[in-house]
Amino acid sequence: MPAKIVQLLFACLMAAFLVIPLLVILPLAFTSSALLIYPIPSFSLRWFVELLTAPAWQRGIINSLIIGAGTTILATVLGVLASLGLRRRWPLIGGLVRTLFMLPMVVPAVVLGIGMQILIAHIGLANTYLAVIIAHTVVSIPFVIVSVTGSLSGIDRKVELAAASLGASPSVVFRRVTLPLAMPGVLSGAVLAFATSLDEVVLTLFVAGPNQRTLARQMFSTIRDNISPAIAAAAFLFIASTLFIAALILLVRRRGVAAT
Repeated sequence: MPAKIVQLLFACLMAAFLVIPLLVILPLAFTSSALLIYPIPSFSLRWFVELLTAPAWQRGIINSLIIGAGTTILATVLGVLASLGLRRRWPLIGGLVRTLFMLPMVVPAVVLGIGMQILIAHIGLANTYLAVIIAHTVVSIPFVIVSVTGSLSGIDRKVELAAASLGASPSVVFRRVTLPLAMPGVLSGAVLAFATSLDEVVLTLFVAGPNQRTLARQMFSTIRDNISPAIAAAAFLFIASTLFIAALILLVRRRGVAAT
């Protein structure tokens, strides 16, 4: 019993350590003041209105949605294909290939950004939406692979073999059996890819042009030039969207478990 109390206390302390900084900044999104100060003089939605009306913030939100949608589609397709390939047993190179796919998660973003900048400039895609989508896809694919691989590992291969024995071609087996069973992982991976693209700022600084400023990059520029409560409002939108995405992932996974 005392051990459980200590574990619960430790968990509460860790949760407080993670949440308190958010609880400090989020109320400032509703301040009427032009400064990030406490106590809040009065509550107002002026900074949310600025996010939706100021040209720079509008462009950042629209660009984030465009780039996030493109990244989600590309990362999900490539991640599913990679997961299907990794599903096969490769005695000699299987572990190496998996490690290569996970490298974008551990390589410093600055190093990756420099490499992406050189590559994108070399192939003539500098200052384009496609360049940012490709860069974000590189860091999003590992999350898709982890999610889809987990779903594929829970599929009984006998079900696919049974479908094949009844005359179904490999493509039909994939479309009618494998993909529906792995769909919770695919959807979770797609959501994680969108969230990763939405939050990415370092790669965007290296590969995006003036017309591809995302919301995250606009926040970074605003912090560097002038600390405004609009940043707190943007952070509120980020956190709200992240919580929504987390709830969506849980809902998808629960439906997947219930279906199986």
